[in-house]
Amino acid sequence: MEISQVEALEIKDRRAEGLGNLQVLPDELICSILDNLTPRDVARSACASSVMYILCNEEPLWMNLCLNRVNGPLQYKGSWKKTALDLENVPEEYQERCGKPLQFNGFSSLFLYKRLYRCHTTLSGFNFDDGNVERKGDVSLEEFSQEYDGRKPVLLAGLADTWPARNTWAIDQLSLKYGDLAFRISQSSSKKISMKMKDYISYMYLQHDEDPLYIFDDKFGETAPSLLKDYNVPHLFQEDLFEVLDGEQRPPFRWLIIGPERSGASWHVDPALTSAWNTLLCGRKRWALYPPGRVPLGVTVHVNEDDGDVTIDTPSSLQWWLDFYPLLADEDKPIECTQLPGETVFVPSGWWHCVLNLEPTVAVTQNFVNSKNFEYVCLDMAPGYRHKGVCRVGLLALDDSSLEDLKMNMDYDKDDLSYADLTRKEKRIRVQEPIADPRYTTTANGVSKSYDLWKQGFSYDIKFLAMYLDKERNHYSSPWSSSNSIGPREMREWLSNLWVGRPELRELVWKGACIALQADKWLDCLEEICAFHNFPSPTADEKLPVGTGSNPVYLLADCAIKILVEGGLEAAMYALGTELEFYSVLSKVNSPLKNHVPEVLASGIIYLDNGALKIVPWDGKGVPIVIGNCNLILENWKEDDFVFGVWGKKHFECRQAGMPMNEPINSAGCTSIWPFIITRRCKGKIFAQLRDMLSWEEMLNLTSFLGEQLRNLHLLPYPSSKNSSFSDIELKVKLPFADGYMEDIPTPEIPEEWKVFIRTLCRRKMNVTNRLENWGDPIPRTLIEKVDDYIPDDLTKLLNTFQAENGTNKSCKPCSWIHSDIMDDNVHMEPYRISTCSGGNASDPCLADNDCAVGNDHGDVDKSWCPSHILDFSNLSSGDRIYDVIPIYLDIFRGDSSLFKQFLESYRLPFLTRNQEEVIDGGDRFERLSYHAM
Repeated sequence: MEISQVEALEIKDRRAEGLGNLQVLPDELICSILDNLTPRDVARSACASSVMYILCNEEPLWMNLCLNRVNGPLQYKGSWKKTALDLENVPEEYQERCGKPLQFNGFSSLFLYKRLYRCHTTLSGFNFDDGNVERKGDVSLEEFSQEYDGRKPVLLAGLADTWPARNTWAIDQLSLKYGDLAFRISQSSSKKISMKMKDYISYMYLQHDEDPLYIFDDKFGETAPSLLKDYNVPHLFQEDLFEVLDGEQRPPFRWLIIGPERSGASWHVDPALTSAWNTLLCGRKRWALYPPGRVPLGVTVHVNEDDGDVTIDTPSSLQWWLDFYPLLADEDKPIECTQLPGETVFVPSGWWHCVLNLEPTVAVTQNFVNSKNFEYVCLDMAPGYRHKGVCRVGLLALDDSSLEDLKMNMDYDKDDLSYADLTRKEKRIRVQEPIADPRYTTTANGVSKSYDLWKQGFSYDIKFLAMYLDKERNHYSSPWSSSNSIGPREMREWLSNLWVGRPELRELVWKGACIALQADKWLDCLEEICAFHNFPSPTADEKLPVGTGSNPVYLLADCAIKILVEGGLEAAMYALGTELEFYSVLSKVNSPLKNHVPEVLASGIIYLDNGALKIVPWDGKGVPIVIGNCNLILENWKEDDFVFGVWGKKHFECRQAGMPMNEPINSAGCTSIWPFIITRRCKGKIFAQLRDMLSWEEMLNLTSFLGEQLRNLHLLPYPSSKNSSFSDIELKVKLPFADGYMEDIPTPEIPEEWKVFIRTLCRRKMNVTNRLENWGDPIPRTLIEKVDDYIPDDLTKLLNTFQAENGTNKSCKPCSWIHSDIMDDNVHMEPYRISTCSGGNASDPCLADNDCAVGNDHGDVDKSWCPSHILDFSNLSSGDRIYDVIPIYLDIFRGDSSLFKQFLESYRLPFLTRNQEEVIDGGDRFERLSYHAM
């Protein structure tokens, strides 16, 4: 055969010619780039060359494109490309042309081949089971608690034998009964996707996806309440301490799980270090588990140093079993089992686990907090990052200095820390060497070798883990991790509800509160404050902070004590200083509002000095020596001034406006100093506790009360800048620019009281897009993109300035004291007999009996609730009156226009003081009240 004939038989490699300059990139990276294009751009790219055609017609690519663009319930059209084209409203005749893909030779890709293999492989060979997860039949609660709960996984039989779900949760029956209901889908996209049950089951049998979608719905009980009647929580898992949280406050805890072959949950640790049970109703599941701190091969853990947020990079469940599992030596393999219908897997707190569906499956699972894992859950929500890293990654999460501290302070075997050379920033995790652990014993049949051979690399013990808490971080003022299952206020309410509702658990709840809240530290402060002011020591009922506010608050028999810690010392000083200045003004003018604000009994500063707590009284005037040593104030201050009053607070807010989010306020060396205030305790209940039981007449009464008192607040004389220590100090506000230069913000000729306001807005505007992006989920991306166009270039337009007869500039907007936080937990109400309150004035009610005076509520049907006090003036500030109306309208009135109308009739103050009709009806949007409200 001649050479030319040989060459003709050879297949030419298309890659270089088909990709051009892109040929230097691996196929995986090219596919990742294509994931970020729009469907139309991908279609255009497919026309570039034969190789791009192949890459642009991959089903996993079109799956990602589709999931990123779907809006509403998803309906699968037989292939992801067809589904995406349908979402793009491509005419059917064009879709038909896409049905027959072109074939090309001369191109091979190991990456695409592996992906194709994962899409079409079958899992019939995955049914092996070495039995190294114990299988148990009839287990008593006592045996479960002693042998397994908080210690090791177990596979339990018989717990679901009496469930109706054993018969009714077959896939075809679910489709028949719930086919038209939409359920939530789990997938890698950040968007929330749902599918109708009938559409999902159709997809299950049509798909050939590398990582198939599966139903993972935490709201299935709300979508289909009858599903909750088909099963019950097994007797071993009845205790769930999250039950004291109602509605949206409770984190997701139960899920309906339906998935096809090859689907599953990739490696993870359950949220908040909760424990879980998972009962299978049909199909088979393959489980792999590792003890806490033993990170699986191929998994990368990232722990954010600011807030402790934990993110995990992990291959899909199927990919891990195919690509990583075969690489493990026998001693490094996970604990494994195959779960059969009717069996329940128990996963203890902190255990890594990965699940692979070997065939179509239906299951139900719930996470729970009980006495065994309660402290771990509290630990997971404590501020800081080191303890979270250690909980999930073990000692690999620590840097060199932390490991050195460990060596000095703990008795351990040096050989156990063979990875001390790794730093926390080296994210890749090694497989740890197995070392005998005497805490676990081998069972008679030898199946639990993983329990007795593996040293976890660290002690998964609450005392050990609590060593890594950052004592300098404060729960009230530190950034809150987005990975926490509940918010900081919900967590405080959870602990408070447990304290009140489960007194038999108080010893345990106190331990958890000390971990998460540093409750012991605040109790020491409380006791010192009580002793200094000759108050009785707090009782057992009064040891835990109450409420959902941003500072530790204690309700004693006759008084309320608030320790101000939010935002650091400087912010706390301005909060209390402004509040005390406000009370001084209130007293001087003898405003009627004084009768509806809690009486101030005392205020001061508590601080730690050489290990002992000390207190100095402070009425808001001047600067205590302990604060003066912290260099928080300007030099030009007068002894009789409210140096930390409202003018100082406005300047402080201006300085802070240009700082990045979550950047700690500079109070170096002042982390053990806290201002505090003591007020007379109000009797009765806050509006948040009464909202659902108030009559319409009582709501109108409350509305009139708020209108009257807000009017009284806004009529209070505002402190003049001439009396301020800052009046003779030029406030220099400089902003950094990209080229490194600084520029002053121009201050136009506007009233003095508004100058700092405008400067603050200018600073906030400089990085508004970045701040909103960092804020997170609540703000849609489409709004963030429009914010720069929405805000005026000249912010003085918001003031509606005009020139007075004397030539000075004035604003149509009066500058007033503003509470800024009148919401349902800051309005207090007292019980009265209906006969004494109906038809009466809300601001001058008559107390019915002494029973009401002490706040006792026996549920008498003839009692009425009347508003009595407005609480919590620590957020007090100054500015536009309309700012106070927004939270009232949204949070108290819930957008009810009739209540708002009643409020305005009682309020009787203008929001603009000149040319009101012209401004309201004018064409300039920046002058409209509706624009100011937004």
